[in-house]
Amino acid sequence: MVIHHLEDCQYCQALKKVFAENEEIQEMAQNNFIMLNLMHETTDKNLSPDGQYVPRIMFIDPSLTVRADITGRYSNRLYTYEPQDIPFLIENMKKALRLIQTEL
Repeated sequence: MVIHHLEDCQYCQALKKVFAENEEIQEMAQNNFIMLNLMHETTDKNLSPDGQYVPRIMFIDPSLTVRADITGRYSNRLYTYEPQDIPFLIENMKKALRLIQTEL
């Protein structure tokens, strides 16, 4: 799970706050995911398939491929999540776990 954000971004900070306060997310993050927290934009086009915006959360499979089948709710920013999208993010985290377990 790759999280792109910037310290001076109000949207990133709002998402970070609800992410940190959600017990279910924290449990899954600690027990089931390897998380990469990027605070600087990358030049790797694989990690910005639809643009360089923040916040951006992407799920990467063991072959290091971005899972295009696990996206957020917005068609113009496929990998963004807003604070009110936390239930959707939780479902996507569970989906990622199911897919990886099925593929292993």
